[in-house]
Amino acid sequence: MLDIDFYMKFDTVYEQLQQGQFTDRQQLFDALEAIRSRTPIVYNIETTNKCNMRCEMCPRTTMMTRRIEDIDHDTFISAVRQLRPHTPELWTRWKRFCEEKYHIAEDDLPSENHFFLYIISKVIQLHGYGDPLLDKHMAEYVQILTDHGFPTYFSCNPANIDMEATYRMLNAGLSYIKYSIESVDDAVYKKVRGSAANFSSSYKNILKILDYKHVHGLSTVIVITMLDLNRRDQAEEYEKLRQAFDGLDVYLYLKSEDCQWYRQDYHGTKSIHWSEPCKHPWMTMTIKSNGEATMCMEDFNNEIIFGDVNQESLYDIWNGERYRAFRLQHIDVAEGIKCKHECDMKLVGEFLCSNEIRMSS
Repeated sequence: MLDIDFYMKFDTVYEQLQQGQFTDRQQLFDALEAIRSRTPIVYNIETTNKCNMRCEMCPRTTMMTRRIEDIDHDTFISAVRQLRPHTPELWTRWKRFCEEKYHIAEDDLPSENHFFLYIISKVIQLHGYGDPLLDKHMAEYVQILTDHGFPTYFSCNPANIDMEATYRMLNAGLSYIKYSIESVDDAVYKKVRGSAANFSSSYKNILKILDYKHVHGLSTVIVITMLDLNRRDQAEEYEKLRQAFDGLDVYLYLKSEDCQWYRQDYHGTKSIHWSEPCKHPWMTMTIKSNGEATMCMEDFNNEIIFGDVNQESLYDIWNGERYRAFRLQHIDVAEGIKCKHECDMKLVGEFLCSNEIRMSS
């Protein structure tokens, strides 16, 4: 989920920032604190960091060293009980905002920006640096969130599909499931995602899932994406994928590559999310598989930790001193934080004039 109320209010602050209305970093900090909700909103809960893929574009492949583990069952339930879905009134305001600012409506055709604005903004995301299909409790977690009124979503690798487990997830009310497919050619797919990847068997399983969905009258949206990895034949590969799913009940789109810093291949983005300043320190929290609350899902090694959800309330973590210090670091564009070197998104402090007074913490 996103704190869409903050997101909308941030738009005004960002306009003022671009117009040079903030004279120092303290003023900007105060403005952001004034619109920050004291009630935490969680972007994603990483229920497991297990993964059997070796994706060429993922920092997990060569850089993640943290322990492999699943989230504690009671911790998951406790976290969910501390959260609330968006109200219908707030969602109505959000739709109007998206139409006016981005000219994208809720009933528009699939695209990465439509997906971000109308799906990511409302769901509890159940993946991080692991594949949710490897979590044996996933159907139960989906059911818990469904019972609490939350739309649910996760992205996964279709080579890991277990048909019976997937059916249980759909029956539990899973709102969206995304399958990432980088080629309809098995050899190319394996080169991108590792030896475990397999398009042929994955495609057959997805067709079975679509059939199961329709036979049982389920509402789960099956999402198919391909990452734009700046390959010479990228357009051709995507067209082949589109043809493979043509006429089927899927939400299909080409997604800009995240973490371009990792491959050092900076080929741009069409994502509004990655084109705008990072709002996450004021907008969302991430819960990792060991129960740590971190800056965002991109913190693959849990290097910036704000608290332990196993022992602390989300409210206390979100409004605690460690979070406050981190927000100051974002405004101050502090040396040493990984956001400055291991993320493609700009820090909000970068939009202040370089000669302005640096703020002490």
